[in-house]
Amino acid sequence: MNTFKLAVLVSGRGSNLQAIIDSIEREELDASISIVISNTRDAMALQRAKEHEIKTIFIDPAKHIDSKDYDKALTDKLKEYSIDLICLAGYMRILGEEVIQTFEKKIINIHPSLLPAFPGLNAQKQAIEHGVKFSGCTVHFVDLGVDSGPIILQTVVPVYDKDDEKSLSKRILEQEHHLYPKAIKMIKESKVNLNGRIVTSNTV
Repeated sequence: MNTFKLAVLVSGRGSNLQAIIDSIEREELDASISIVISNTRDAMALQRAKEHEIKTIFIDPAKHIDSKDYDKALTDKLKEYSIDLICLAGYMRILGEEVIQTFEKKIINIHPSLLPAFPGLNAQKQAIEHGVKFSGCTVHFVDLGVDSGPIILQTVVPVYDKDDEKSLSKRILEQEHHLYPKAIKMIKESKVNLNGRIVTSNTV
């Protein structure tokens, strides 16, 4: 049986990358991470990958004349590894048209809100300032918009009166670590069906 190959794109700490690695090592997720790619040279996520003997690549934005040139380099690198699914894990760079169209329906992201509420940066801060009683996290397919792709899975996290951005972020992140590997597993097992914007789960 062919191995289900993942690429994980990172920019920062890589806690969701670690959750994916842990799920694979516990044999809960039957997949392998072929490559971890970062646009940040000193991202902690790269060190996490190296500690588990996963190949890492830093693609330097400064060495590319514009975002399209960068995206071409990223696309070419991903093609080299015959990737089945690309997982964005704290990747702080918007993917361009070439990447998204080349890997259509093969790119997913996790976002710390119940989309379509609070897309973009500082979602937890947005939730606190808006006074919502529930927030959470969302795994979704990536399209050309910002956090606007079809929703695969969501988990609800209550917002308490005493919460601030930091405390809410921490509780949402704990749920992200469970939700992301679960979504990857569903995709790998062909239990995710996409019809337009609507994602349904085939659990048979």
